[in-house]
Amino acid sequence: MKDLVVGVHIAAADAAGLVETIVTAEQAGVQVAWMTSGGVAPDPLAVFAAAAGRTTSIQFGSCIIPTFPRHPLALVQGAVVVDSLAPGRLRLGVGPSHKVSIEPTFGIPFERPLEHLREYLQILRAVLQEGKVDFQGKRLTARAQLAKPTGVRVMASALRPNGFRVCGELAEGAISWVCPLPYLRDVAIPAIRQGAEKAGRTPPPLIAHVPVVVSEDTAAVREAARRQIGFYPRVPFYSQMFQDAGFPEAKDGELSDRMIEALVISGSAAQVKSRLRELPAYGAAELLAMPILPANDPDARARTYAVLGELAKE
Repeated sequence: MKDLVVGVHIAAADAAGLVETIVTAEQAGVQVAWMTSGGVAPDPLAVFAAAAGRTTSIQFGSCIIPTFPRHPLALVQGAVVVDSLAPGRLRLGVGPSHKVSIEPTFGIPFERPLEHLREYLQILRAVLQEGKVDFQGKRLTARAQLAKPTGVRVMASALRPNGFRVCGELAEGAISWVCPLPYLRDVAIPAIRQGAEKAGRTPPPLIAHVPVVVSEDTAAVREAARRQIGFYPRVPFYSQMFQDAGFPEAKDGELSDRMIEALVISGSAAQVKSRLRELPAYGAAELLAMPILPANDPDARARTYAVLGELAKE
């Protein structure tokens, strides 16, 4: 689809499974393989380096690598490896994550997250795209030089207006997560444009994270959605985003049927493709599809990958 880059969120039980799933996604025609990162889960950059030798064209995206536990120059060490093995194919997505994820796990104070992200992005862009950095900020210091600039694109996560403004100002892509499409159109896109205007630059693309599955079993889809994304309304930043988007039930930590209907694209193959084709109308330049996998439906992932591949080839 010319107006939409098609990517998929990769999940598996271990690193070997992640590599195999990336290979499968490329064979289906998917354009970008995205991986989340948190706690002691497999490191996306290590998995992408392994997958580089098994693939030829699929791009790799991190959505996201948390900024607080890792200095930006430590992240650059892994990024340059992936870029050397798969030149120009890495989209390095970073973000502050959330207090409930960072402080209990790492014991790192979650302070001024957007200020921290702003400095982090400046460092990454300088060293990866210009080949050197000499930065002294309020939160971070970085001085280093590479042999040459890389082809890595630096992106960032966003959930609420201020985050999308930072992306518009400093990132090469804004990565959303479980945001209803009208919220992206009405809140994210204007904020990205405001940030870009402040920086005097062209607005970067919006990567829309969308839970999706080719399945007409509504009850099974709802059960799977609650299993896979049901905890988000219980996370403070997400809860507030959902409330701002018109779902007051999120205040009580509930993922209601109404929210699932707004978030999850499901149905027959034709219905799913038709709804995904509408994403550019909401301002999305890219799709980051998260397969929702109903229990007792082992073919759901393959059906969904097939539709995503077909959409990418349109």
